[in-house]
Amino acid sequence: MSKKEYDFKGVMDFYPYYLTEHSNPTCRILHFIGTSIALMIGVYSLLAQTPSYLLVGVVQGYAFAWVGHFFFEKNKPATFRYPLWSFMCDWIMWWNMINGQVER
Repeated sequence: MSKKEYDFKGVMDFYPYYLTEHSNPTCRILHFIGTSIALMIGVYSLLAQTPSYLLVGVVQGYAFAWVGHFFFEKNKPATFRYPLWSFMCDWIMWWNMINGQVER
């Protein structure tokens, strides 16, 4: 079955596929950095009551991730096909990297 034919039942069903699309260590590190910076900008945005910064956080988070995909992983980001599940899995992978469940 090709990747395009997968019928994912939920985010945790999607996560193993997501990890295969992020097998390059540099790509994973860039995701981790981008997600971490996006989190910091998001927290700042909420504390400073500047909602426009939320968009800045999202854009910069994806910028790091897409550099990882296009230049290191050499694939298209899963976000293009599965935007919501990919967004959720970014956070799952980020948390798992902190806990040592996924290599950085």
